[in-house]
Amino acid sequence: MKKLISILVIFLVFTQMALSQTREVKVLDTNWKFQKGDFADAPKVNFNDSKWESVTVPHDWAIYGPFDKNVDIQNVAIVQNGEKIATEKTGRTGALPHIGTAWYRNKFTLPKDSKGKKILLLFEGAMSEPQVYLNGKKVGEWAYGYNYFYFDVSQFIQEGENTLSVKLTNKEFASRWYPGAGLYRKVSVIIKNNESIDQWGQFVTTPFISAEVAKVNIKTKASGENCRLVTTIFDAEGKKLNSEESTLQFGKEFDQNIKVEKPKLWSPETPYLYKAVSQLYVGKELKDAISTRFGIREIKYEANKGFSLNGKVTKFKGVCLHHDLGPLGAAVNKAALRRQMVILKDLGCNAIRSSHNMPSFEQLELADEMGFLFLAESFDEWAKPKVENGYHRFFEEYAEKDIVNLVQATRNHPSIVMWSSGNEVPDQWGEVGVKRAKWLQEIFHREDPTRPVTVGMDQVKATMESGFGALLDIPGLNYRVHLYDEAFSKFPQGFILGSETASTVSSRGIYKFPIVQEKDKQYPDFQSSSYDLEACSWSNVPDEDFVLQDDKPWVIGEFVWTGFDYLGEPTPYDESWPSRSSYFGINDLAGLPKDRYYLYRSRWNTEKSTLHILPHWNWEGREGETTPVFVYTNYNSAELFINGKSMGVQKKNKNTPQNRYRLMWMDVKYEPGTIKVVALDDNGKAVAEEEVKTAGKPYQIVLEADRKTITANGEDISFVTVSVVDKNGIPCPTATNQLKFKVSGAGTYRAACNGDATSLEMFHKDTMKLFSGKLVVLVKSTTTAGDVQLEVNGAGLKRGKLTLESKK
Repeated sequence: MKKLISILVIFLVFTQMALSQTREVKVLDTNWKFQKGDFADAPKVNFNDSKWESVTVPHDWAIYGPFDKNVDIQNVAIVQNGEKIATEKTGRTGALPHIGTAWYRNKFTLPKDSKGKKILLLFEGAMSEPQVYLNGKKVGEWAYGYNYFYFDVSQFIQEGENTLSVKLTNKEFASRWYPGAGLYRKVSVIIKNNESIDQWGQFVTTPFISAEVAKVNIKTKASGENCRLVTTIFDAEGKKLNSEESTLQFGKEFDQNIKVEKPKLWSPETPYLYKAVSQLYVGKELKDAISTRFGIREIKYEANKGFSLNGKVTKFKGVCLHHDLGPLGAAVNKAALRRQMVILKDLGCNAIRSSHNMPSFEQLELADEMGFLFLAESFDEWAKPKVENGYHRFFEEYAEKDIVNLVQATRNHPSIVMWSSGNEVPDQWGEVGVKRAKWLQEIFHREDPTRPVTVGMDQVKATMESGFGALLDIPGLNYRVHLYDEAFSKFPQGFILGSETASTVSSRGIYKFPIVQEKDKQYPDFQSSSYDLEACSWSNVPDEDFVLQDDKPWVIGEFVWTGFDYLGEPTPYDESWPSRSSYFGINDLAGLPKDRYYLYRSRWNTEKSTLHILPHWNWEGREGETTPVFVYTNYNSAELFINGKSMGVQKKNKNTPQNRYRLMWMDVKYEPGTIKVVALDDNGKAVAEEEVKTAGKPYQIVLEADRKTITANGEDISFVTVSVVDKNGIPCPTATNQLKFKVSGAGTYRAACNGDATSLEMFHKDTMKLFSGKLVVLVKSTTTAGDVQLEVNGAGLKRGKLTLESKK
């Protein structure tokens, strides 16, 4: 163990010395001044911003609200949903005040030896249409709010203090969901020598893999004359494995092949990561160094067989994710992303589709580390519009540049196993759209020959006729379950991907009677039933996708819409108010699992048993009325008991999709007390049981943190689930108490969320109502280590207290 630690320390010191000697990356996270509005003189160095708000970046200025239906009220027919008549829509982009212009300003000082060096200014995401000024001069602009971009600002830098000004503009009718606003991802200054490795100039692939050896090919673009490149590969423990020195450049590119013996392969089950450290020399002088993490893995897509990872056929058990993080808005936060992925891992999920935008670097880093296959998507629009001010305005000028940046910036992530050039684009019709699809796909192939390209297609009949679907590397079907067989027979690829599936709607802990399986079902309270039988006009319940995944070997997997609820698109209530976030999530906006979570888990998580009962058992006033009980489980049969009386044994069967995947007791009459389910193995032996009890009146607040130890870096967050129980400790599933939050010590209160799509309470306020008995409080670290106390109070309730530890 001591030897291992020593090797790791030597590796870290070596890497850090190499990087620090040659380049510096200065993250501009603090000292920002922000103001909404347009200011003609804001680029000027001497502009007075003293009265502007002080913020840290990443920052989303719109998430602080308030919610207002007039922000995004639209009179529109949503064509991709099959609507033909325009109607008034509210909450479509989250009803948050994201529209308008805002400015950010920052002053920073570079090291004294920066003069004459190459200086890059890197933006990982700016919403939207950023215009960038340095020391009063415009250095560049970009169009797409979801892309990463950089400028060489060497000629604009001055000695001493530098003033950075950024103008952002969000137009109305520019998005179909909440886009966020502001510098919502990191901003960095990169200082390096003129003889240096290009930004995103390295491409690592593994073209040959066997049990004995892997060939790692590393192509590195660099600037400078008479350079030589030394690349060293280290394993995950920091042990040096092999290296190669090259002096021959093909154009500006070094091409190296390095052997790794007995390679450990990257997969969702074993996400093993290597590191390549490349050092650029002129003579004996070290000029630049970069460190690139990569995985050794092999992917294949084959007709009638599907997707294989490292020689093993693997189905995508995936979810689609929008970029917002619920109560944090679009502002990227690694702790929030990690929490999402921990929840998805327990679900048994193995894949993520970034919908419908380019993923953050943090999300991809976590996907590599935690083991998720990734479908990295680019656009929701091409040249034909979906919304008035959408990406179609920029397509001709920017599409190629946006794809180049996406691919070059992220192609070394082993988690990415395919690209998507678009989602439900109106260009699916006609020969012009076919040519666009081919053009975009060829750009992806040029920048990355190792991964295939898909498009999420909803106009499947049209793509059959035009040849659009036939030319794609991977034909992706959004819903259209009734067309899978026809698409398989007509498309030449020999497989189909469920690029977007289900769109089942539900509200956590809300149940409606009588139970109906229905499309576009609405209720007076603007909630959807958690019996998981309600979908949208174009979509379906999960069970229909399960049948295709299980019975058709040529269906290579699915990406469920969506893993988590997101801000905006409150279908089926987009004509109702208040309703400002989605109902599609397997988990709600707070990250709390809905019942549907356990339906998917019972199929996807093959390592752990699942046994989940719904609904809750607090139905005062429904005594004697029919209250069906569902059980989501990976066991094939179970017996249900109501207050000790057997309701009989139910077994899964193939009579209907629901009977195949759910155990259902449809004739249960409600009586207060205890419902218990006993799972049975194939021999009828009891192997597991679960109970739900009728709760009394709310008595005490209970707090449960996802992590009790956080890092004192000013960014880390503990997510604390807040619930109430009765005097006997039984959870109260219908509680709606108003609670108050207080954080003291080495932490701050960041936000709260209860998962209610109709709630107009602001996330950053220190009070919120419970929804279906729960909510989540976000406690953020400061840069000071120490204990953090959270106290939650509610009228008539015994308070809840929790202590966290924040460590350096």
